[in-house]
Amino acid sequence: MKFTLLGSGTSTGVPLPGCACKVCTSKHPRNHRDRTSACLTLNDGRVILIDAGPDLRYQALKHNVGRVDSVLFTHAHADHILGVDDLRSFNFASRNRISCYGSADTMSAITSSFSYIFNPRPGYEGGMVAQLDPHVISNDESCVIEGTSFKLFPLVHGSMTVTGFRVGEIGYATDFNMITERAEQVLAGVKHLFIDGLRYEPHKTHVTIPQAIEIAQRLKAHRTYIIHTTHTIDYDEVNASLPPGIELGYDGLTIQCP
Repeated sequence: MKFTLLGSGTSTGVPLPGCACKVCTSKHPRNHRDRTSACLTLNDGRVILIDAGPDLRYQALKHNVGRVDSVLFTHAHADHILGVDDLRSFNFASRNRISCYGSADTMSAITSSFSYIFNPRPGYEGGMVAQLDPHVISNDESCVIEGTSFKLFPLVHGSMTVTGFRVGEIGYATDFNMITERAEQVLAGVKHLFIDGLRYEPHKTHVTIPQAIEIAQRLKAHRTYIIHTTHTIDYDEVNASLPPGIELGYDGLTIQCP
């Protein structure tokens, strides 16, 4: 299977409109970061999308994502769900419904935010809405999506619980300020770790880059990619300062896994 990081930026994306800092005005392609999301392409071509943020349409075109069979939502913050409406494009292409997975809180927020999709009003006369089937999963268990096993774990993101996962030798832990015991157990020794690392300055709901490094080293991850970074992070400067085996994630980063 193939794992592709579709976006590596924080909730604003990078660059920020109206900002003239050196990162936002940089021409370096890795200083251009869409909102964080990813996808897993299985050997038979089926695609599992990880979150559907506001950049979904552009990301799909840019990274040649021609189908989506299922979506795993980590949580219901705007930068991770506001592309839900764009999932209908994949319904048009496949003529199939798309299964959506998330915790009870996550799916409740999504079905409420997109009530016109999940509870359409009688007499609706607009175009076809996204054809989605919601499924509730538990962060303390494993689940099977498109025949693929995901080991799930909870992450603390302020007052919210975020769903992290390990699929094969890939671990994914976005948006958190405190790692849980189950997360440490599931991620121990993982080959490829994608981990939140917002910036160097402290933040109430995200780990910093130094904290992400400490966690990755404690987990003994073979290779670590720091994601969800802000416009204070210059790719070349920060990447050169990171310890061996740890680097900044970037849009389009692809990993082939057996």
